[in-house]
Amino acid sequence: MHTLQISIYVLVFLIALALVFDFMNGFHDAANAIATVVSTGVLKPQQAVAMAALFNFIAIAVFQLHVAATVGKGTIDPNVVDHYVVFGALVGAICWNILTWYYGIPSSSSHALIGGLVGAAVAKAGTGSLISAGLIKTIAFIVLSPLLGFVFGSIMMVLVSWIFVRSTPRKVDKWFRRLQLVSASMYSLGHGGNDAQKTIGIIWMLLIATGFSQSTDTLPPWWVIISCYSAISLGTLFGGWRIVKTMGQKITKLKPVGGFCAETGGAITLFLATMLGVPVSTTHTITGAIVGVGAARRVSAVRWGVAGNIVWAWVLTIPASAFMAAIAWWIGKHIL
Repeated sequence: MHTLQISIYVLVFLIALALVFDFMNGFHDAANAIATVVSTGVLKPQQAVAMAALFNFIAIAVFQLHVAATVGKGTIDPNVVDHYVVFGALVGAICWNILTWYYGIPSSSSHALIGGLVGAAVAKAGTGSLISAGLIKTIAFIVLSPLLGFVFGSIMMVLVSWIFVRSTPRKVDKWFRRLQLVSASMYSLGHGGNDAQKTIGIIWMLLIATGFSQSTDTLPPWWVIISCYSAISLGTLFGGWRIVKTMGQKITKLKPVGGFCAETGGAITLFLATMLGVPVSTTHTITGAIVGVGAARRVSAVRWGVAGNIVWAWVLTIPASAFMAAIAWWIGKHIL
């Protein structure tokens, strides 16, 4: 494979840009891990954010880097990767993230990044530069991750209702206030494990293209792994409060028992996807789980209009970020 000759300043700038994206991913997605635990009143926002950030980082010791390998080597042809493609992908994804964060729409940072890679690669080398197997797996999980979240969330709700059928509401509330701390922690662990790896994959891709890593390497450099997990944890620590409100209260009203079921259903989905090496959207997953919990109680408990608006953001994310990335790639060609 050819090695690109780029200045060390451009390389450092692109790695910094990737870490900015990673920070924003944590900032944008902080709501996913903590919205339910905050909206049920179990933890104050600051406490919930600190707990989520800690478990984001602990994921470094739990999950293997299957997702990083999918992003780094399995979505676009490594031969077309250069600093312009990486620049375009990151700028496209960051622009879409800022737009959706500003309007409080819980869209997917993951799919924004995949869309960014697709847009920049197609702008450079046409559709032949795409690796269909990795993209099909990712696109299939756009439908599967909320669906699995929905299924696991509603199954958990039915199981819990059945197990605690003879308990008083006050007793159930007391138990699940404690259990929600466990489920929120597990969800944050899954979030860190899946999402930090996407940025690891991007930086790894860049290092291989510039000859700083070998394509035969099974793991990226350790400093890449630590800096990406640190960036997403810091992003989570600063949190995206606009989205907390949508996730926590607008889709369906949640009690601690519902929060526990949604987080557990979402965490199971994330653990599965991360082990399979699929970069999924933590936003889609927890939304599906929250809807599943609401629907298990009664279908009218879900505000389907709000859920419908969120689905539109899901559908638009990859094409919108791809379009922005293609423009950013063109700009990058002229300024980098």
